[in-house]
Amino acid sequence: MSTLRWSKAGILAGFLVLSLPLQAADLERRQSELKAIQAQISQQQSALKSTGKQRERLIALLKQDEKAIADAAGAINRTQGESAKVSTKLQQLKQRSEQLERLKQSQQQSLSKQLASAYLAGSHDYSKMLLNQQSPATIERMLAYYQYLNKARIKAIDQLKLTLDELQQVRSQQLDEQSRLERLIVEQKDQAKRLGAEQSQRQLTLNELQKTLSERGAELEQLQIEEASLKRVVEEALRAAKESPSMKGLASQRGKLGWPTKGALNVSYGSTRSGQIKWKGVMLAAPEGQNVFAIAPGKVIFADWLRGFGMVMVVDHGEGYMSLYGHAQALLKEAGDTVQTGDAIALVGRSGGQTEPGLYFEIRHKGQAVDPAGYCRR
Repeated sequence: MSTLRWSKAGILAGFLVLSLPLQAADLERRQSELKAIQAQISQQQSALKSTGKQRERLIALLKQDEKAIADAAGAINRTQGESAKVSTKLQQLKQRSEQLERLKQSQQQSLSKQLASAYLAGSHDYSKMLLNQQSPATIERMLAYYQYLNKARIKAIDQLKLTLDELQQVRSQQLDEQSRLERLIVEQKDQAKRLGAEQSQRQLTLNELQKTLSERGAELEQLQIEEASLKRVVEEALRAAKESPSMKGLASQRGKLGWPTKGALNVSYGSTRSGQIKWKGVMLAAPEGQNVFAIAPGKVIFADWLRGFGMVMVVDHGEGYMSLYGHAQALLKEAGDTVQTGDAIALVGRSGGQTEPGLYFEIRHKGQAVDPAGYCRR
């Protein structure tokens, strides 16, 4: 077991050593692409058509940056989960170790008393008992008593041996789990550095992208493109959705559902976004990295980056009902996964070009957006 465990640890360490240079190379490539785009924009700023092409390239680069952030944040989330499990296991092992230590002391005391009794009993001479013509019944009772004591001692010794063996195993497990926890802490620090680097790269890309959207017309055009992208995703999701008897929709849950994350309602459903474009959902202000929960049982039918909405998840709840979660930092579920009410499915973020963290949340019925406030408790 020890050899197998260390071989697995070696494989993990080797993977991390190999993956880190690859991640660094990818980051350098995107930094180089950004510099090239910046140079082209500065040379061709006056040409509207050229600026539009640069904008598309920057959006593609933003997608790469935000997916890299999602990977790093997801890795941190998984490592934190593993660390929590290891810490719980260590606490359980500590409690068991303390129980076994008390049991060992109790068994040792009991055995010590039995050995003392055996020593005192050993002063009897059985031959004298026979020569003194003591009654056979008395002799038989005494022999039975000594046999009973001998069996009790053997049993106590065996029990003590089992306790000592288990105590040794528990202490060995404690050392292994402590080493594992220490490795996870180091891994988490490396992941946090990677996340910081990816976030810095994303900010540079976003700064350049916002320069190309400084005109009101360009911004409105982008919102229209984003709405069209979301519409296509919803239509494809509707076609892909397969009804399950266990999925009852949301009609019976009006006003009873919880919000997907804690946060102030920054944008209300139906309010004006720009021009004739209205908000089809709501924006909840929340800290980056905070958990996003499924509002009801369902099946994930979309989990990917979407222009204007960043990392997006769509959950089918049956009867034509869907919930949509956007601007996530990372997605914790994949398309095809089944989720239950309250399952953590994503982390709050600012993907999709957002400057402040928050969650974009929609509920749709048969493809049409409905007010989430009508379904979630106020």
